[in-house]
This record gives sequence, structure tokens and C-alpha cells, in this order.
Amino acid sequence: MASGQQTPRQKMINLMYLVFIAMMALNMSKEVLTAFGQMNEDLEESNITTSQRNEMAMAGLAAKAEEQPAKYEELKAKAEQIGTLSDNLYATVGNLKNELLGDVDEEDRSNYEAMDRSDKLDNLFFASGRVTPRGEEFTTAIDEYKNQVLAILGNDFPEIRRKVTKDFSTEEVTNNENVTKPWLMYNYQGFPLIASLTKLTQIQSDIRTTENDILSSMLEGQLQSDVSLTNYQAIVVPDKTAFFSGENFKGKIVLGRVDPTLKFENVTVNGNKVESTQAGQVMLDFPAGNVGEREIDGELQFKEGDSIVRIPINSSYAVIPKPNSAVISADKMNVLYRGVQNPMTISIPGVGSISAQAPGLSPAGGAGQYMMNVTTLQAREVAINVSGKLPGGETVSDSKTFRIKDIPQPVGTVRGENGSLQMQRNSLEISTISASLPDFDFNLDLNVTGFSFKVPGQPTIRVNGSKLDNNAKAALRRAGRGETVQIFDIQAGIAGNSSYKLKKVAPVIVELTN
Repeated sequence: MASGQQTPRQKMINLMYLVFIAMMALNMSKEVLTAFGQMNEDLEESNITTSQRNEMAMAGLAAKAEEQPAKYEELKAKAEQIGTLSDNLYATVGNLKNELLGDVDEEDRSNYEAMDRSDKLDNLFFASGRVTPRGEEFTTAIDEYKNQVLAILGNDFPEIRRKVTKDFSTEEVTNNENVTKPWLMYNYQGFPLIASLTKLTQIQSDIRTTENDILSSMLEGQLQSDVSLTNYQAIVVPDKTAFFSGENFKGKIVLGRVDPTLKFENVTVNGNKVESTQAGQVMLDFPAGNVGEREIDGELQFKEGDSIVRIPINSSYAVIPKPNSAVISADKMNVLYRGVQNPMTISIPGVGSISAQAPGLSPAGGAGQYMMNVTTLQAREVAINVSGKLPGGETVSDSKTFRIKDIPQPVGTVRGENGSLQMQRNSLEISTISASLPDFDFNLDLNVTGFSFKVPGQPTIRVNGSKLDNNAKAALRRAGRGETVQIFDIQAGIAGNSSYKLKKVAPVIVELTN
């Protein structure tokens, strides 16, 4: 503006110019406040997502710790400690944010342009140019979180340690004018409320991100440890679970993770050097020994880098006497039923191929699986004969006798109910009459082809099919409320087996409710 004497018009122009500049500054300030508010919203949404991800990671770690406690229990304990520390500091910061917004109405909390004052937080944290006890308490909470997390991490995860030290540092800060201020004053004194809220939300974001980084690194470190060969065990895999006296033991020793490119430097089993190795496996062939528990011990040696890794072999196997009896079991019950296919498992321990014979017995496809169809009408028992050859050529045979029963008496049903039941007249009129075998171990479909229908005081009506016909419906309409109608002499058969005659089907008594 020009100096010297000014006309009233010039004074008015200068005043308007000052007002214009002030309005521009005011608009700029509102845009900045709104940007802080939007940034705060984005951080809060991100914190929710990260919290959910952390919860899922902790649940996965807890499941692994339950499955393999020796491997994951220590990691789980550390993760839980860090989770507790994180939750506590996160809640402390959250309570502070709620306190700062305590007198702001819920609908006004998105009016970021109105959050341009700094007095709320300044009065809480600063007084007479110094940090208040409340401010020192807040700084101490951050310091304790940082120190305790670093203590739990120990010397592991150096990158995370550096990030935690940086993100949660409360050291004094030197500004561009080379003036040093306490961390709390540098970051929060004199700032608009929305800016301070955003910084607090950023601390919460750092807490959840730190927790996520630690969980991810812990699991990744364990996975890297798992693939190290030093953590694998030698596994003895015999060709079969038991051996007869006089046989040779046959099997192989493999590592938990078979690597076809793995080459052993030396293999010793039961004091003898083994030369037969291929595709990362040790092939074994030696006398099984006498009857009883036999031990296998030795050592696997292989190179890992410039060193020799040694893995001990400690296992055992059982040598059992030659069998002289067969094991035969009915898969459903200890009896066989006429009219159904009875699944059976028949085997002789230690014998791969057997022969089983009985009237109606046939192979069912799988090893040792048979199906028994009882064809005799009057017999109450049936014998199943089994034979097989041992590896040495000797024949073993045995015979077992099973009881034979008929299919139990079916019961008539309406809407799946049997016996005596209550029902509305119109429901009975459209219902299907069925038959079932309650508490029978086989799932059989029974087809109803006819039944007798009796209403008190009216002639019995014979119905063909499984639903009431017109005559039966007419008789039903003449029945009074509270009267009982009978459905009896139900004709039913097994679906797909019309030759088997079922026992007489139990009747159904229906009391009309209207």
C-alpha cells in the first residue's frame, strides 16, 4: 500500500484488499482441515482392517500351537504378550481421542472445518510452557510400549526392532530453525484439533501395523526353520506293519520331506553300513529276527553347506507269530439279515490274498470287502469259510458262524409319524401313507401299494396306492371331530426286491382334530 495521505476511497480499497486476503487464507485453512479429517477417516478404516487381519493371524497361530505345541507355543505366548501391550496402548490413545471429542455432538464430529482450535489438547498437555503430568503420562505410555515390545523381540527381527524404535520414539526434536523442543510440544502444541486427532489415529495405525509385522515375521521365521533339514526326523517305513518269524524285514527310511536330489554321505543301521540308497530314501533288507519288539537304530549323514549334518535313526517294529485264525466281522451287526445286502470285511492278518466262501457271499470290489445275500429261507445260521496262503506257502483256514434274522416288522406312517397321532381332516386327506423300519441299521425304501381305511360307523374301504381315494375321502368327510380313523392292512414291499415278503405292517390310528 502507498504511504502518505490517502483519500477515503483509497482507504476503502485497501480495507477491501485486506479482507480479500483474509478470506483467501480462511478458505485455504478450511481445505487443510478437511484434508486432515479425510486422512483421519482413512486411517481409522485401515486400523479396523488391520485389527481384523491380526485377529485372524492370532487365531491361526493358536490353532497351530494346539496342533504342535512344542513348535508354536512359545511364539503364541510372545504374540499374546505383544497383543496385550498393543491393545492397552491402542485403548489409551482411543480414550484420549474420545476425551478430546467429549463435548462435540455426534453429528458434528465430521465437521472438520470447525475443529480449528488447539486449546482442548493444549490445556490437557501443556501449562506455563511445560508439559503437564497428563502429558508426561501419555509420553510414558508410548515409551513403555516401545521398551516392552523390544524386550519381547530380544535380538530377533532386527528390521522390526528398528521400525519400532523409530515409530515410537519420544526423543526431543530439532526443527528447521535449529530449535529443540520436547517431542510432545513439537507434535501437538498449537495444532488444530483435527490435526492432533489424525496424529493420534496414526499412532494407533503404527500399533496395529507393528503387531501385524511381528506376527507375520514370527510365522515366516518358523516356516523358514521348518524347511531346514536339521529340523527333520528320520522315518522308518516298513513294507508291512508286522513280520513273521523267519521272514526278512523289508522297508525304507525316509526323511519327513522326501527330496529326490538328496544324497547321503553315510548311512549306518544296526551297526552296519548301508549302501542301497536312491531318490533320498534308504532301502532296507535284513532278517526280521525272533518274535517280539525289535529295534532299529543308526545314523544318516549328509552335507549342508560346508558342514556334515547327522540325523539319528530311532525306531522299532514287531515280529509276530504266524497266524492260525481269520478275523471276520459284520460291518453292521453281529447278525445277518434276509432280504438285504449285508456288507462284510474278511481278512487274515499278514495275508494279502484270501478266499472266503458261503451261500450268497460275493466279493464287493475292495480288498477284504464282501457282500452277503442270505438266500436260504428257513436257516437260522450260516457258516463262512476262509483260507489263505502265508508268504512261505503254508495254508491257513478258519470258519465262523453267523446268526440269520428276518427284517423286523415295519410300521405304517403318516407324515413320518407312526402309532397313534392327532391330525386335521384336510391334512390327512392329502397325506401319503408310508411304511418304515424304525431303529433298523439298513436304509431300505419301502413302497406302499394299498391299505384299508376305516371310519367308525362306516364300512371299511380298501384303497389301492398310497393316498386316500375318492371313497376314502368321502368317508373321512362324514367322520366327526375327535373320532379316530384306522389305516391298517398296509401292503408294502422293499423297493427293488419284490421277492422278499415283509412281516405284517403295524397300523396307524389317527384322531381327527377338526
